Amino acid sequence: MEPTVVRCAEGHVFSTSTFPMQNLGPGRIGPGRLLRCPRCARLRQAVPVVPAKR
Repeated sequence: MEPTVVRCAEGHVFSTSTFPMQNLGPGRIGPGRLLRCPRCARLRQAVPVVPAKR
């Protein structure tokens, strides 16, 4: 599984190899998931980071 770069509700950016129900799409249950942020060590809402276009 490929790592996913996510941003938590506090603004911390990190990568995770597990992003629960990633294949369901944002239209079904929303884009955010609860993940444990490694910076603040709390369960936070996290969303995938969209890569910037160059």
